[in-house]
Formats: sequence, structure tokens, C-alpha cells
Amino acid sequence: MMSIADNLKTVLEKIRNASLKTGRDPASVRLVAVSKTRPAAVVTEALLCGQRLFGENYVQELATKSREVTEAVEWHFIGHLQSNKVRQIAGVVTMIHSVDRLSLAEEIDRQWGRLGQVCDALIEVNIAGEATKSGTTATELFDLVRRVALLPHIRIVGLMTMPPFFADPEGARPYFRELRRLAEGIAAENIPNVRMTELSMGMSGDFEAAVAEGATLVRVGTAIFGER
Repeated sequence: MMSIADNLKTVLEKIRNASLKTGRDPASVRLVAVSKTRPAAVVTEALLCGQRLFGENYVQELATKSREVTEAVEWHFIGHLQSNKVRQIAGVVTMIHSVDRLSLAEEIDRQWGRLGQVCDALIEVNIAGEATKSGTTATELFDLVRRVALLPHIRIVGLMTMPPFFADPEGARPYFRELRRLAEGIAAENIPNVRMTELSMGMSGDFEAAVAEGATLVRVGTAIFGER
């Protein structure tokens, strides 16, 4: 059975190859190790292998795990986030990938404001319009970005999406490509307090296709930690 160290090495090598194949600098892509439902000991094991950036989907689990893992870790929140739970992760995470509505952004602004800090955030876009997934629509995206940009304690740094599942990862490519197109459209607006430097897209089954289409953050869990 492959170890976490072996799996990390394999994933990072695939990211490197996918980057070079499209003329990108491999350093422009960061690996978010998705540690949801994994114990703190597993995070520590990955840390010992050099992985520093971890993504969590559940607020209570993140709050507990961040206390248990004492080493230097960068936490990102990547799951659906309820406004009434933002307070529990304020100051714990350096980025939230899943901002999909103004009310959530306002609460993030409020909680980070209490700390005198600014939270980096990605706007989640439900490009496929799947009812089972969160995210704003492509149609509403620009208006949401303009409204969130007015909040002083949240900084939009890019977009995130989760495409439908495809057995062939090439099926996800049009969705990754569309997210990049939307980001380019927002960047062209030159909205104050908005940067389109991050594209969070790609998971264990399709991250190489996502890198080829411009991902800067790939969210990989199973390929590193195995099946849950």
C-alpha cells in the first residue's frame, strides 16, 4: 500500500508535468491537501513530508483539528459555509474558497474586522447550475464581486468551481476553461480590492486537466490520503 509520502510525491510530480506540458511554472500551482474526516495525526504525517497547505470542509472539524495540530499549518476552508459558523474559523484560515452570497461575505467581513485582519476569499461559481452544489451563477457573478469588493475586511483574490463528475477528466475541461474566462472578464473590469490571481479547481480525479486550464490551487484528498 502506498504511503502518504509516496502519494504526495506522485501528486506533486503530476502537477509539475501538467504545468510544464502547457508552458506553466510548476511553482504557480499550489496543492491543497484535503484533510476532511482525517485525524490530526494524518495531517501531522503529511506535514512531516513537507505539505503545509490543508483544506477543510467542516467548521467544527477544522476548529478542533487546528487546535490539535501544533505545527505551522496554512488552513483553507473549502466547503459550504453557513454564516452563523464563520466566527469559529475567523483568524484560523487564511483563505475561504466558497463565498457564494453577499450575506456570507458580510459576516466574514464582520468577524475578520473584529480581529483587525483581512480574509482572502474566492467566489464560488456553480458553472454547471447543479442543484446539489453551492455557488453563485455566472450571470450573478459580476454583481456579487462588485458588492463584496466594497467590504474592507475581505479581499477577493479569485474564483472557485466544482464541475460535474466525469469518469473521463477531460469532460471537466470546459468548466475549468469557463472559470478562467470568467476570471479574465472580472480582471478586465479593474474593480478596486479585487484580484483574479487564484483559480481553485481540480480534485483527485481531474486536477491535471485543471492545471492545464489554469488552476493555481488544486484540492486533492483521496489521491493523497486514500479512500475514506
